[in-house]
Amino acid sequence: MNDGDGTLAAQAQERRFGPLGTALVIIPTYNEAENIKSIVGRVRRAVPEAHVLVADDNSPDGTGKLADELAAEDDHVQVLHRKGKEGLGAAYLAGFRWGMDHDYGVLIEMDADGSHQPEELPRLLTALKGADLVLGSRWVPGGRVVNWPKSREFISRGGSLYSRLALDLPLRDITGGYRAFRRETLEGLGLDEVASQGYCFQVDLARRAIKAGFHVVEVPITFVERELGDSKMSRDIMVEALWRVTSWGLTERMGRIGGKGRPSKPDGSA
Repeated sequence: MNDGDGTLAAQAQERRFGPLGTALVIIPTYNEAENIKSIVGRVRRAVPEAHVLVADDNSPDGTGKLADELAAEDDHVQVLHRKGKEGLGAAYLAGFRWGMDHDYGVLIEMDADGSHQPEELPRLLTALKGADLVLGSRWVPGGRVVNWPKSREFISRGGSLYSRLALDLPLRDITGGYRAFRRETLEGLGLDEVASQGYCFQVDLARRAIKAGFHVVEVPITFVERELGDSKMSRDIMVEALWRVTSWGLTERMGRIGGKGRPSKPDGSA
């Protein structure tokens, strides 16, 4: 487990974290008909007390209809039908708002393709008892990836390293998308100001959490490459991430220079 910055970890030990409340696992989908039944079933078995929200972007392959069938059979499963494909970040933001409107205490990000193993959810939730945000990390001791080509591992490790250095963040896996948030954490991140998508969305939320003083913990996970369906990673997503991270880093450095070390706000302003 990685507690990030030592000062924040020490401060967290002096805090009393409240009860977690009911957890909502948010699963964004677009053309995941081959995976949705399996992943929802695994979540329900791994954490029976948790609820599931499938946020479907009007998938042409019928994923939304399959999700409706699951919801009809299980009152722990809900479906959020969205008008169309607007990106991972927009889907999660809609899911967060739905979950907070329905009084869930924990909101969890999880991919639909099985790369995030539901069987590891109890470990994330246990760690969240003493944290504000828990990241499932591939790049801390004990974490690993399965069935990835070396080229993709290089890109992922490099993206996290670049983001960590550019933004001065004490995290090993900043781009990962298997995460558990306390409700209060999300309420303090300024979600209305978030416009980033893809991997950059994950970087954005992580940096906002650190800059806001929340205690962020990383726990090791095993990331398994999808076996069914198509990957949603694209060149545009990577270009956006590089551009935004570079821009945030430069803005924060200019803010520190202008403010003589004054920390920047989560939106990157001084």
